[in-house]
Amino acid sequence: MNRITVLLAEDHTIVREGFRKLLELEDDLEVVGEAQNGRQAVAMVKNLCPAVVVMDIAMPVLNGLEATRQILSAAPGTKILILTAHNDDAYIKNATESGAVGFLLKQASACVLSEGIRELNKRHTFFGQFIAKLLPERERKSLDQAGRPKPRVCHLTSREMEVLQLIAEGKANKEIAAELGIGMKTVEKHRQHLMQKLNIHDTAGLTRYAISAGIIESSVQLTIV
Repeated sequence: MNRITVLLAEDHTIVREGFRKLLELEDDLEVVGEAQNGRQAVAMVKNLCPAVVVMDIAMPVLNGLEATRQILSAAPGTKILILTAHNDDAYIKNATESGAVGFLLKQASACVLSEGIRELNKRHTFFGQFIAKLLPERERKSLDQAGRPKPRVCHLTSREMEVLQLIAEGKANKEIAAELGIGMKTVEKHRQHLMQKLNIHDTAGLTRYAISAGIIESSVQLTIV
């Protein structure tokens, strides 16, 4: 029997280990890797080529939404199952627009998580019962019959999303430049473009936007620079 390979992307170690132990009880599922942040998840997908990634949204360094976009760009055959504690419309909308074809609350049972992984492996979409009730019809229509997201235009580039997250996490331009391996002037340009595109004119506003969009959790932001 061919086992379904799974990568777990979750920054809380105890939660990630719990998922692994639950999934290891299933004969047809195999956890091939664990990532602590979105950037690590992207790199591991390129090396391990898992069938399904169980992805948390709010993670340090690179959030799950942008990690999903980058993974699907590099490995379009991989399916992403978003697992989060948040159930508001904004999170669901952002998850489907990023290319995820499954969405579950962390309160879901282990058997529902396993079922979701199996459904995604069959090229189906999968939304938990509670999420399915919240998911607007227009969002369901954004997925084709094979569970692939229909093309959408994202007004922020991948690099801008990375810079936005680091700004919202309280990083200064110098720190962002070092983290992303780019120049200070490039960071400043990305910051300007973000403010223009989002019609936001200060760091506090960018941070609030990042929180409302599910890019970071409100508890992440401790200081605003």
